[in-house]
Amino acid sequence: MALYGSPPSYSHLRVFGCLCYPNMTATAKHKLAPRSLPCVFLGYSAHHKGFRCLDTSSNHVIISRHVVFDESTFPFSELSPHPTPQAYDFLEDSTDFVPAPIGPSQTPLSAGSPMAPPAGPSPPVSVPVPTSATGAPSPALPCAAPALPCAALGASSPALPCAAPGASSPALPRAAPGASTSALPRTAPTVPPGFAPRSPAAAPAGPADSSPRRMVQPLPPVQPFDRVYTRRGAPAPPPPPSTGAQPLPKGTVPVLPVVNQHRMVIRAKLGFRQPALFTAAPLSPVPKTFRSALADPNWRAAMEEEHDALLKNHTWDLVPRPPRTNLVTGKWIFKHKLEADGSLERYKARWVLRGFTQRPGVDFDETFSPVVKPATVRTVLSLALSRRWPIHQLDVKNAFLHGTLSETVYCAQPAGFEDTAHPDYVCRLNRSLYGLKQAPRAWYSRFAAYLLSLGFVEAKSDTSLFVYRRGTDTIYLLLYVDDIVLTASSSALLQQTIQALQQEFSMKDLGELHFLGMHVRRHGTGLLLSQRQYMLDILERAGMTECKPCSTPVDTNPKLAADGPPVQDASEFRSLAGALQYLTFTRPDIAYAVQQVCLHMHDPREPHLAALKHILRYIRGTLHLGLLLRPSSQSELTVYSDAD
Repeated sequence: MALYGSPPSYSHLRVFGCLCYPNMTATAKHKLAPRSLPCVFLGYSAHHKGFRCLDTSSNHVIISRHVVFDESTFPFSELSPHPTPQAYDFLEDSTDFVPAPIGPSQTPLSAGSPMAPPAGPSPPVSVPVPTSATGAPSPALPCAAPALPCAALGASSPALPCAAPGASSPALPRAAPGASTSALPRTAPTVPPGFAPRSPAAAPAGPADSSPRRMVQPLPPVQPFDRVYTRRGAPAPPPPPSTGAQPLPKGTVPVLPVVNQHRMVIRAKLGFRQPALFTAAPLSPVPKTFRSALADPNWRAAMEEEHDALLKNHTWDLVPRPPRTNLVTGKWIFKHKLEADGSLERYKARWVLRGFTQRPGVDFDETFSPVVKPATVRTVLSLALSRRWPIHQLDVKNAFLHGTLSETVYCAQPAGFEDTAHPDYVCRLNRSLYGLKQAPRAWYSRFAAYLLSLGFVEAKSDTSLFVYRRGTDTIYLLLYVDDIVLTASSSALLQQTIQALQQEFSMKDLGELHFLGMHVRRHGTGLLLSQRQYMLDILERAGMTECKPCSTPVDTNPKLAADGPPVQDASEFRSLAGALQYLTFTRPDIAYAVQQVCLHMHDPREPHLAALKHILRYIRGTLHLGLLLRPSSQSELTVYSDAD
């Protein structure tokens, strides 16, 4: 007023916590999106010229300059007087909270100012009290914030009302100099299952504020929660003693204690803190050379496990290299084996031969091996559901190592595991090995021969389906490389078959079905097959993770044109088209669109690439979809069409 000669304007001040409607047209995803949503007014942005509005449906804070206020409605007034910490998740990490004025004629002013309003009968509220470096509460000013009870900030914080200048001290007693503050009321945090909290150390109490001008009640020092989080599913380690530094158990990640200088209630203070992805133990990166893999303990253990399995299976014999013999070279392949939800299962290392160094007629002859059809898998699962048969999945360890070779093949010793006594010797293979052109055929021949000896019969429509029938006993066995789906008419017959297979091959019973990286879960009386993680991987490979989704898998054009400019990277086009072919296993709604794209894999053009991206955009909007298999008595006719 002294600078400009006119009183300042308070027309922009609004009632804190009232109902408001911010303009959201600038950030709308499409033109049919709502222009506004009912929100709660939180205050004013410290970095922008706008109002902070909370969208209660998504817990997102929206900053907008154009807002319509309804100052007679307060959405939070309908909440419980003892709210849960989850109701205020939007306050987490919001350390720059600025209290809003209660009306158009009031504004926060410093104590002692000639324009400060006198202390009146309006209910006081508490404000954050900063602490000094020694832990003692620093003097604070009386607040002129809106009438909001302190209990609204969290159920665990004691309500400490502010006192105006000259008013008496509030009900809670003032901590004496040097006295402990542990006697003050404090809600014990709820410890989630699977966590092992340490006993918090008592924080020293600082001297009380003795200033006659500032009558704000000092707060007890915040006691940090010193926690040690273990991996999900692992047993919690025993709490260490309070004295002396103890080493953390293997697999645990230390988390910094929650120490701050404000009274804002966040989930971390109350113990509702879950381990995030960035706090979990990081994965060892996939090495590019076997030397870097040997330096990493995780990958070295995987390589040793693979080498031990090769020796145990008597895969080769070390012999001097015969003259004029073709030597097949190899390399180590490393991969993170993931679960259906994307979590790490194990580190996988494979010694793989370079099949392109083989010579036809010398190292290999026939290479064809049958693969199970998706329609066969769906049919067998539907039959098992209709008859209520148990379904199990089996995994063969080092499946290709069980195949017997009919040709003589020589290969180099695994890199990093050469025999020190005979480093110049080569391996004469007794069993098939990964990377050989005839390895899938050799494994299938060995496995099929054993099943035929047990009384199984190959199905004529699909040679990867083996059927066993003896009276009322029936067994269906599906073979997909090294993954086996087994279902039988009784649980006893199923266990007998598993034991017979385990006597001949090294395999493990994986229990309930999670076939080929698919997420399989019971949905009522049926099975829901989903490939959500696989769909996300395809979108990431194509660089379309954040693309705009569409509602149909194909365009209005009935067929794709064969002309147009060629695509820049034909290999990338073929790779994505092949990935979409495997996705049709659980997404028959894209089968026609993928078939049209695959017709032009030999010479892809720009219109074909646009059609492929159209399919990916449709997948982006339908990540939740999957294939629902129901019993035959409940089956319904399902068709897919792009008609309006």
